[in-house]
Amino acid sequence: MLSSALPRWRWSSFLVTPDTILRWHRRLVTRKWTQAQPRGGRPPLADDVVALILRLARENPRWGYRRIQGELKKLGMSVSATTIRTVLLRNGLRPAPRRASVTWRAFLRAQASAIVATDFFTVETVRLKTLYILFCIELHTRRVRLAGVTDHPNGRWVVQRAREFSMRREGETTAGTSAPQGTVASAESAAR
Repeated sequence: MLSSALPRWRWSSFLVTPDTILRWHRRLVTRKWTQAQPRGGRPPLADDVVALILRLARENPRWGYRRIQGELKKLGMSVSATTIRTVLLRNGLRPAPRRASVTWRAFLRAQASAIVATDFFTVETVRLKTLYILFCIELHTRRVRLAGVTDHPNGRWVVQRAREFSMRREGETTAGTSAPQGTVASAESAAR
């Protein structure tokens, strides 16, 4: 306030500059509003729990983090799998080796006889009427089968055709023979 009353050339008579006063004010405001930061994070694990985790991991080398977590839970101790992982890595224990898992290719080969893909294709008649042809492909044999033809497919119609196709397939597998079924060529002839 005093500096505004005096001309600028007389400001040298002040002991401190306005910048210094503003800096002091900023420090006072900072001290007023700054609070001591509480120590954050989870409380550290008790030494006996760490020892138990290490013992379980060493005595059961095939157990993973989740299995150790489950065993601790049975004992009434709630420890996250991430914490178990951190404890093991800190003590030089690597994760349990993965069991040989089935690849997608092996899974599909094993299940191919039971997997059926289905879709529609359309055929335009001479009078420009669109027919929708529902067909199924058995992945194991790669055989294409006609499931039905309609000019207006809806959910009920598709479900009924799927039931009929499924029963026909079950009948073939129990009889052990492959009765001739409709093919794509017969679907085109049905469209005419």
